[in-house]
Amino acid sequence: MTLPDRRIQPPCTADERTTLTAMLDFQRDTLAMKCEGLTPEQLKERAVRPSGLSLLGLVRHAAEVERGWFRNVINGESSRSPWTPAGSTDWSDFDIDDADDADDADVDEAFAVWREECRRARAIVEAADSLDVTGHIDEEAFSLRYVLAHMIEEYARHNGHADMLRERIDGVTGE
Repeated sequence: MTLPDRRIQPPCTADERTTLTAMLDFQRDTLAMKCEGLTPEQLKERAVRPSGLSLLGLVRHAAEVERGWFRNVINGESSRSPWTPAGSTDWSDFDIDDADDADDADVDEAFAVWREECRRARAIVEAADSLDVTGHIDEEAFSLRYVLAHMIEEYARHNGHADMLRERIDGVTGE
């Protein structure tokens, strides 16, 4: 069985901002598609041993990566998620290993936080004067162009993980 594909295909010819944002949205939609139709228990399942990674863990990780790069780096905020470890003062303290600890996580909360972070990221990109806008981590500068390309890579890599997890959980495949 394959997943129904309702993703919007990125344009093959467009300006740079349109291309990058459409590719990123395609990758976001891919993660959502991989999670579609599963129960909370299935979303929490660690289906590819010995890894502790789950689809819900990937969603929580994606929310943190969206928040970190767009809000904290590009927008200069100091935003932390509900999952940032207690006592931490650094948003980057939440990593993929923390996302794996999703046994007691609230599925609806995780998806709501992720969707909100994606919405905020889109608004930040839309409001930016150009792709040359920069943000910083410590003393290192990152352009919005870099962040968009990095986010495409981040999702694409983890969507490969999501492919394997989903197929192992219920046998469903898809692009």
